[in-house]
Amino acid sequence: MPEPGDNRMMERRREGRTNSPMETLQQLPGLVVLERLPVPVLAVAEDGTILFANSAFGLMLGHPVEDVLAMKFQDIFCSAPDGSIVSVVREHADQTVELRHSDGSTVRARLSRSALLRGDDPVALATFQDLTEQLWLAEK
Repeated sequence: MPEPGDNRMMERRREGRTNSPMETLQQLPGLVVLERLPVPVLAVAEDGTILFANSAFGLMLGHPVEDVLAMKFQDIFCSAPDGSIVSVVREHADQTVELRHSDGSTVRARLSRSALLRGDDPVALATFQDLTEQLWLAEK
């Protein structure tokens, strides 16, 4: 496998040769993969800084991704306690959380476990499953 910055892959593409599916997968940067996921994804730092949000997350909250990236964790989560945000995300894993939609309504979503599992990771990376409509219909 070529090293990063190796031009052999580019040369093969220019010559009209295509990569194998595995080569294509190996070349995809992690953030590109996260952006392409059809489920909402959010990465947040200890201090509440939003490091990454994909388009699906922005869509779920009615915000362009650029606006989400300018927010803090506390701006999105309805009841975000003070302290280590990464710990908060870990504590609420596999639970339903309430998020603020751009129109002021509440989005209820199931928060996954952080994909970064080490206790000393300074980032939490989680996915969300929007349950708002499902829960609203169940309450009727």
